[in-house]
Amino acid sequence: MKDGSQVDAGDYLKGKMVGLYFSASWCPPCRAFTPKLKRFYEAIKESHPEFEIVLVSRDREAGDLFEYYDEHMGDWTFIPFGDPKIEELLEKYNARTIPGMKIIKPDGTVVVKDARTEVQVRGLF
Repeated sequence: MKDGSQVDAGDYLKGKMVGLYFSASWCPPCRAFTPKLKRFYEAIKESHPEFEIVLVSRDREAGDLFEYYDEHMGDWTFIPFGDPKIEELLEKYNARTIPGMKIIKPDGTVVVKDARTEVQVRGLF
């Protein structure tokens, strides 16, 4: 979390719609999209507390992830650098390119495959 705390993902995300945001600090399109996503999240978070974003970083070093997150991300959480869950999510949700975003239901079902376009073009998901 932005305050430096760690949360149990199962408890924190239970019953929530989740936007899995696949991104990296070294990716120029990611750096261009992240501020738009941050504004979108800030605009809807109060009226949609059941929605959360989780950063799934493709950074190559932990320091790059932390710097990118601290300086550019919204008040959402991320999967720790090197966590095997990153590869599991990439495979499960067929995330081949970045930036990318998928909206998933609490049961893991994808409801929006290309949420990046929805946020970028329409400002909604």
